[in-house]
Amino acid sequence: MPSMAERILAAHAVEGPREPGPGDVVTARVDMVLMNDVTALLAIKVLRETGAEALVDCRRVPGVIVFDHYAPAPTARIAWNHRVMRLFARERGCRLYDVGEGIMHQLAVEQLVEPGMLVVGADSHTITYGAVGVFATGVGSTEAAYALATGRLWFRVPAPLYYRLTGRLPGMVTGKDLVLSLLGELGGSGAIYRSVEFTGDTGSLPVSDRLTVANMMVEAGAKTAFFPVDAVARAWLEERGVAPRPEWKTLQPEPEPGDEVREVELDRVEPMLARPSAPFNTAPVAEEEGVEVDMVFIGSCTNGRLEDLEAAARILRGRRVHPSTRLIVTPASKKVYMEALRRGLIETLLEAGAVVTPPGCGACFGAHMGVAGDDEVVVSTSNRNFPGRMGSPKARVYLASPYTAAATAVTGRITDPRSLSPSLR
Repeated sequence: MPSMAERILAAHAVEGPREPGPGDVVTARVDMVLMNDVTALLAIKVLRETGAEALVDCRRVPGVIVFDHYAPAPTARIAWNHRVMRLFARERGCRLYDVGEGIMHQLAVEQLVEPGMLVVGADSHTITYGAVGVFATGVGSTEAAYALATGRLWFRVPAPLYYRLTGRLPGMVTGKDLVLSLLGELGGSGAIYRSVEFTGDTGSLPVSDRLTVANMMVEAGAKTAFFPVDAVARAWLEERGVAPRPEWKTLQPEPEPGDEVREVELDRVEPMLARPSAPFNTAPVAEEEGVEVDMVFIGSCTNGRLEDLEAAARILRGRRVHPSTRLIVTPASKKVYMEALRRGLIETLLEAGAVVTPPGCGACFGAHMGVAGDDEVVVSTSNRNFPGRMGSPKARVYLASPYTAAATAVTGRITDPRSLSPSLR
């Protein structure tokens, strides 16, 4: 059977081969265009300079702008940029998520996208939505502007790369550990322009883990990434209020003879981290234990979900953040924040000594709400640790799961979370 990427592109194609295969180029109808407060401004500039702004009608081509990278605005200049985008959204009928609503990618999966859609976003981590059966990919601001004006965009059909999963992840091992182990094998280019599709024992992975894995496949160069729309995904979508559709049954990765299929034994995955300064520079946490850490960040579109805050709270309940380490926690959306409040997670984090910020990208982007200084060591649950990503280019950033991050915050050193029993209080 054709890959999930091929099937969704074929269903949306308006020009090109009737049954497109890997390498073919199609022009396809897009279901939605998303932009954030970094990329939307450039798209608006392009639309105005080319005279195409009048073509934008978000009732015809759904367009979404989210203030997440600079939210709330840290400077007067950013506040003015937000004003420009607010006015554009109002005039063109675009849906606007203003300051405090959360991260674009979290809001998309919470409220906007459904399996089988073709979605582009002016942010590389748009790929996240493939966890719920969406062909989602990042584009540049110029491409986003074109898609917003015309409702179409060209795509080269990606070749599939399949991962067959067996078993289930051990305790205190998460999707973040899984994806870091995969990136260690793939490197930064092992999935260039591929559609990475997961099959096998996916039922043991909750949607929160699938979102994390899909999100970080772009760090190996993937064009898009998919999990099947199985019983777990359907239940998650129905909780969101999305009624199931018959065509969802076809959204299952099914490798054909000759396709590249890699095997992954989930039972063998252990707590992992990415060393400075690349997401694919990975190693077991045990190899870096004892490194002193100045700052821990729990949040981002990779690990700012409710399940991530619950994992951190399990470690931190009844404990205190180490006096030499600061812990910053940023929920991925207002919905996550409010549910964490209702469950007492925010209180647990605050009692432990964490700083909890408004929803958004926060420290991940290195713009405000917790930047790292020269020579500081950071453990972050985000998706990138390039030099300067979280502040000073001289900072050293490790990537890890919420369990590992919380355990590190308690001890002040990189710590395997399995060495700290979760509090039963």
